[in-house]
Amino acid sequence: MRYKIHPVAVGVRILPKCAMTYYFDCDKTMYLPVFMWYIEGGNKKIIVDTGTMDPFKTNEVRRELGETYTFVEALEKFDLTPDDIDIIIHTHLHNDHCENDFYCENATIYVQKKEYEFMLNPHPIDFRYDRDLLEDAIGDGRVVLLDGDAEIVDGISVIFTPGHTPGGQSVVVETAEGKAIITGFCCIMENFNPPPKAARFMPVIPPGINTDIIAGYDSVLRVKKEADIILPLHEPSLIKNETIG
Repeated sequence: MRYKIHPVAVGVRILPKCAMTYYFDCDKTMYLPVFMWYIEGGNKKIIVDTGTMDPFKTNEVRRELGETYTFVEALEKFDLTPDDIDIIIHTHLHNDHCENDFYCENATIYVQKKEYEFMLNPHPIDFRYDRDLLEDAIGDGRVVLLDGDAEIVDGISVIFTPGHTPGGQSVVVETAEGKAIITGFCCIMENFNPPPKAARFMPVIPPGINTDIIAGYDSVLRVKKEADIILPLHEPSLIKNETIG
């Protein structure tokens, strides 16, 4: 099975660049899109992450980054409603990647067991979790816990890529153009193609925010080695790339 991937910006983060690129360019600020990814193909309606409830529609964001959409507007671009979604695959459970889960009352949610357990009892150093966002799905028994690499459906699988969070998983999608991987950690393309000042020391830059920096580095390296097409979770250029594959 071959799929097409559609990234749609459903939110924005304005952060120091080093929140993505560990210790590099902390003096620079970036407008970072938060994506919902619709995977087109097959007999299931599948999305990766649901993004934020606030799309941050401002003239400043449009000028600096591009257009953003509410979650419902994003689905409408593909003639879908939240009730149509069969599967949500979560890269991780930071709140800005799952705030719209409650819309999708029919969806089965796939997440790593380690990520789920950390969400239930997060360490104070990572305040980005809100178990209430998955409360309905948990109560309905719609959360599937994975333990490492796993196939979701034919042509779509996940690989375990911890570091940014304890249970990050990157989503592997077979496309006509090769193996595309949506990263399970917050990053931009520069993490995979470091500038000369960083490349002197390492072939990739780990995420700027981590619970385990060494695991984070190894996860970036794994994605770089295994992917034909790398899709970083917050890469600004993807806001203008409506279809991959």
